[in-house]
Amino acid sequence: MPKPLKFLENLMRPFRRRRDREAEEDLEAIAAKEQKVFRYETLAAATRGFSPKQKLGEGGFGPVYKGRLEDGREVAVKRLGMGSRQGAKEFTNEAMLLSRVQHKNVVNLYGYCTHGNDKLLVYEYVPNESLDKLLFAEPEGPRRAELDWRRRYEVVVGVARGLLYLHEDAHTPIIHRDIKASNVLLDDRWAPKIADFGMARLFPEGLTHVNTRVAGTNGYMAPEYLMHGALSTKADVFSFGVLLLELVSGRKNSSFIPLADADADTLLEWAWKLHRKGQSLDLMDPALRTTAVPEQVKMCVHVGLLCTQADPKLRPDMKRVVVILSKKPSTLEDPTRPGVPGSRYRRRALGPGGSRYSGESSSSMTSPSASASASISTVASSSNANNTATISRTSARSHSQPSHQRK
Repeated sequence: MPKPLKFLENLMRPFRRRRDREAEEDLEAIAAKEQKVFRYETLAAATRGFSPKQKLGEGGFGPVYKGRLEDGREVAVKRLGMGSRQGAKEFTNEAMLLSRVQHKNVVNLYGYCTHGNDKLLVYEYVPNESLDKLLFAEPEGPRRAELDWRRRYEVVVGVARGLLYLHEDAHTPIIHRDIKASNVLLDDRWAPKIADFGMARLFPEGLTHVNTRVAGTNGYMAPEYLMHGALSTKADVFSFGVLLLELVSGRKNSSFIPLADADADTLLEWAWKLHRKGQSLDLMDPALRTTAVPEQVKMCVHVGLLCTQADPKLRPDMKRVVVILSKKPSTLEDPTRPGVPGSRYRRRALGPGGSRYSGESSSSMTSPSASASASISTVASSSNANNTATISRTSARSHSQPSHQRK
C-alpha cells in the first residue's frame, strides 16, 4: 500500500472502530428496550448446543440452526461466523432494521444475543422452502407442480404488500436492495415473507435517491443503480418486476437461455416482445396450463414490464402496484423497453401510447461479472448458490451474500 494511503487508513481506523462500536451499542439499546434480548444459554438449549443435526444451512454469515424455545416457539438462529468483519456490519444492519419492522409479509425478528465473540439473530422459523427452490425446480418435477397459479399470484401480492410496507409504512422507509426469489420464504400457509436485510438501507423521507456502493444480485438490479449507484425505492420496484416475470415464466432472468425463435437475450426482452405482439400468454410456465387465469397472467406480465422500464420515473411505486393487483384488470399504459445492465434511457418526443422515454442500448457498457454466493433457507443446504454481484463504481469484487435462514 502506498505510504499516503496507508497513513490515511491508519488515521481513519479509530473512527471506524468507534462507529462500529456505537452501532452495536445502538442495537443492544433497541433490543433491550423492546425486550428482544436473548440469553446465550437459552439459545444454546433451544438448538441442543448448536448441534449439527439442527443445522439448516450455512453461507456467508455462518451457520443457521433450527431451535425450539421454552415457550414452544420454533426459531431459526443465525450465528455470525468468526472473523467475518464484512459480515459483522451487515449482520448488525439487518438486526437494527428488522428490530422495528412488523408485517405479515416480512420475516419476523424475535431477538438478538451477544456472548463474547458470538453474535446471534433469532427469527421466526419459516417451514416451507425459499421460493427459488420451487420456482426453478425441474420443469416436469412434482416440486414445480406445488407452485400452481393461485399460489404464485398470492406470492406476487404478498411480496408487493411487504415492499409497500417497507417503502411507506415502516418507522423509516427501507430499501431492501436484494429482492429475488431466494430471499422470499414461504410459511406453512404458503404466504411469502421477505427475508435477508443484510444489504437493506434506510431511506429518509424527502429524498429522491441516494448515491451508494452498489450491492445486489446480477439480473435483478435496476440499470440506474447498477451503473451510477443511484438508489431509490424504484430499484426495489425493478427487482420486484423481474421476480414477477420469473413467477409467470418459471425462468430465471440471470440464467436465461434464449429460445430459438424468441429473438431475445433476456427474460425481460422476451416478455416485452411477446407483450407487444399481444402474445403474453406464450411467456407462461407450461406447468401452469391447467391452473392459470389468463387475464391475471396477462396483467402480471404487463405490471412486470411497467416495473422494469429503463427510466425509474416511469415505473409505478409499490402503492400503485398493490392497487392494480388488488382490483379487476383495467387499462394500463403501454410499457417502454425494459432496462437491462448496460442500457441507458433518454428523453424523446411523445411516442405511441403517450410514452416519453425509450430504452437505448449502450454498447460501451457491460454487465458486471457475478460471483457465486451461497444462500440458506429454512430447509436449504450449503449447496444452494446464487449469482450475486457486489460492484463498486470502478470495479467488481466477489462478496458472499447473506440470506436469512439460508445462510
